[in-house]
Amino acid sequence: MVAAVNFARTHNLRLVVKGGGHSYQGGSDAPDSLLLWTRHMNEASVRDGFVAQGCAAAPPQAAVTLGAGAMWIDAYDAVTTRGGRYVQGGGCTTVAVAGLVQSGGFGNFSKNYGTAAAGLLEAEVVTADGAVRIANACSNPELFWALKGGGGGSLGVVTRLTLRTRALPETMGALFGTLKAGTDEAYRALIAKLISFYQSALFNPHWGEQIAFNSDNVVNISLVFQGLSEEQATLLWAPFVEWVRARPEYTFESPLKCLAMPARHFWDAAFFAQHAPGLMLADARPGAPAHHAQWKGDLDEAGWFIHAYRSAWLPAALLGEDRQARLADAVFRCTRHWRVAFHFNKGLAGAPPEAIAAARDPAMHPQALDAFALAIIAGGGKPAYPGMPGGGADLARARERAAGIAKAMEALLTVAPGAGSYVSESDYFQADWQTAFWGANYPRLAAAKRQYDPHGLFFVRHGVGSADWSEDGFSPQAPAIPAQGRAGRGRTPG
Repeated sequence: MVAAVNFARTHNLRLVVKGGGHSYQGGSDAPDSLLLWTRHMNEASVRDGFVAQGCAAAPPQAAVTLGAGAMWIDAYDAVTTRGGRYVQGGGCTTVAVAGLVQSGGFGNFSKNYGTAAAGLLEAEVVTADGAVRIANACSNPELFWALKGGGGGSLGVVTRLTLRTRALPETMGALFGTLKAGTDEAYRALIAKLISFYQSALFNPHWGEQIAFNSDNVVNISLVFQGLSEEQATLLWAPFVEWVRARPEYTFESPLKCLAMPARHFWDAAFFAQHAPGLMLADARPGAPAHHAQWKGDLDEAGWFIHAYRSAWLPAALLGEDRQARLADAVFRCTRHWRVAFHFNKGLAGAPPEAIAAARDPAMHPQALDAFALAIIAGGGKPAYPGMPGGGADLARARERAAGIAKAMEALLTVAPGAGSYVSESDYFQADWQTAFWGANYPRLAAAKRQYDPHGLFFVRHGVGSADWSEDGFSPQAPAIPAQGRAGRGRTPG
């Protein structure tokens, strides 16, 4: 990595860093660039008593050290399936460790364990000058802070990370179901009931993932839980199920199903193949490690042609009894244009105080701390890359759908004006992206960028410091930081 960074700097090349390739913004890919793909840096090593370099006075901690290209399934296999502990990581098993941590990092159980960034103990980073730096609370602390939520690929090439591990709960599980309302009025009442039920029964560290409100008056429930037995989770939902069944205007298109398992097997492909076939799909390619698998529901994102993608932090104050009716009205109006999903695990309100306290330090948007959910309104179509069979992209339809998504978010934001957006799941055309992604943290992030990459070697569109460059990253923008060291990139892309 040092040789590649030095080569790019010497020859004024645009440099792109790729881990898992999950960037909805295209930040891990770009034309006319030198691509550094970290996928083969995928080692995982469990540590019983880790002490960060230069922090000799700190108590040893249980941890795991991961190569930047390791996917979360590699981390979960080492830490949970084989090690019997927990590491806060991503929900999608094929996401790379480094990219998720650098963006903040939410997973299935963030409502209890906080963000992946808050669990970062140390990182090894190749910075723009070609130096290999150790970043932790004692060495390069400002770089360490910026890596925890400042966005991937803007500050250097992360090559290795060490993350805190935790005790594993006894059980983890999931609850699924689909519910339809017979009329618009009944749907509005159902939305209000679900908001009330969430606030009273689910707004706590046990529950994560999402409930989606669709435009056809259908609700999809797709939740996970930890620390509860299957019986406890089922009993918790019994009052809501009784409320639905007592009203003929509602129908369970698919009944609520609850599944709990020993937490050690939550990411265990062999366990799922035996006990719940079809939920987790093993990687059947020749040479793939036996533990490599992904959730069936994630397959739809492979090669997805995104028409629009919007997100917004929803403040916990909206769950107050005096505001629930307005929230329900806004959600209903939103669904007249497009589907909206409430990702409850991507807002830290309701988490334990220690998880919220730990998440205050990372550089991600402070609104995440007081959000009960991240609302995501998005849509797309089948893969439409040049040269693929199938007729290519239907751009007229894509623009029409994007307009509907914009109207849906506008309706929702009537109850959350000024809501920020999660940098990893956000609008490609986001206006005022510095404030939307990082809020009051952006000036400090920009200062860290100037300190460790003063000439803008690392560029990610709508990443820290990217306003100093044109949209494609090749031409310095005026007034910008001095162009010393940039000559050659502006007119002759690499």
